[in-house]
Amino acid sequence: MRFAFIREHASRCRVKHLCRMLSVSRSRYYEWLGQQQDKPDPEQQRLETCMRALFVESNSSMGSRRMARRLQAQGFAAGRYRVRRLMKKRGLVVKQKRKFRITTNSNHKLPVAENILDRQFNPVTPNQAWAADITYIWTVEGWLYLAVVIDLYSRRVVGWCMDKRQTKSLVIRALMMAVNMRKPSAGLIHHSDRGSQYASLKYQASLKQHGIVCSMSRKGNCWDNAVVERFFSSLKREWIRDNLYRYREDAIRDVRAYIVTWYNSRRPHSTLGYKSPIEFEKCA
Repeated sequence: MRFAFIREHASRCRVKHLCRMLSVSRSRYYEWLGQQQDKPDPEQQRLETCMRALFVESNSSMGSRRMARRLQAQGFAAGRYRVRRLMKKRGLVVKQKRKFRITTNSNHKLPVAENILDRQFNPVTPNQAWAADITYIWTVEGWLYLAVVIDLYSRRVVGWCMDKRQTKSLVIRALMMAVNMRKPSAGLIHHSDRGSQYASLKYQASLKQHGIVCSMSRKGNCWDNAVVERFFSSLKREWIRDNLYRYREDAIRDVRAYIVTWYNSRRPHSTLGYKSPIEFEKCA
């Protein structure tokens, strides 16, 4: 039992200190360790099987910190450093981050709103503040544009729409999906960049119709809408980076699967105590 404790904590504390603390000799510990390595460990095998399943489910994007939290939630005694060591041992290599260009056309003469949100990204209740933005996805058939609306309380994607054109209709459909799903009370803050789609009279009329207060980022400042930018980065790094879509419909199906079956329902967020958005809302 003492040797097992040492093995469990060896990645965080030097073996000689652990041996001294538990009054065992290092030579006996290493002798025991060599014997254990020759024996199949059912619990270790179950842990590694679960690790591989989670890694595949995340499309090779789940790092050791999120992996450890997810395994702990399933009842495993799995610290971050042990998980990192096992991931390295089993060749579970996380996809590396890559920078993506931000495409916002704020060169227009439409009225723009003040930055009311002011980077207050952690509201205390649902439907208090939403954030919206547009990104693009390459397919052989041509560009596909994705508009999303995220509830900042839980980081849940509550509205989305995809189309081959970047129009005000695209963002309005994403907004209406969010409104119909969440049915927010008047006074909700909606934050976006200064893009012409969000500044359009039709979009602003939709916000006003539902009692939603408009907030916009300062010009050229992507950090004012960092939560949505982070979502787009996760989507592209975790899900679509290595995919070459032949048709837009292929990309639409894949992005929808990411949002519905992974990001909203299963992906652990450090901001949410390593719960998924839906899990976080259920615990509230």
